[in-house]
Amino acid sequence: MGRLIHFEIHVDDMERAKKFYGEVFGWTFEDWSDYAGMPYFGAVTGDANELGINGALMQRQSPPPEPGQAMNGYACTMGVEDYDAIDAKIMSSGGQVARPKHALPGMAWQGYYLDTEGNVFGIHQPDENAK
Repeated sequence: MGRLIHFEIHVDDMERAKKFYGEVFGWTFEDWSDYAGMPYFGAVTGDANELGINGALMQRQSPPPEPGQAMNGYACTMGVEDYDAIDAKIMSSGGQVARPKHALPGMAWQGYYLDTEGNVFGIHQPDENAK
């Protein structure tokens, strides 16, 4: 079985991306550039005892995708406790709405955004009353 154990977010401006994900989600970063041979920062996304995985920000190796282009990869979705508070942080940190908040009836609130590097990601707030 191949369980997802790590993710990589491709970025154009490493400092801008670290600031965005640090401010919005509280992630911290470790410089692993010497191991990778390029700008590469490990992303610590939460306590090791909590459900979830860590990943990294890596220097983009080609032009970014065009706005509105079909996704060629995976969209990471972050679990949040307060959708609207995180939405406000995303917007004030330079993010943009890709798909507005919508109900997954009886399960959660879900929405998708573009980060400062043009990457799509989601946020997900469990709520059995969502409709």
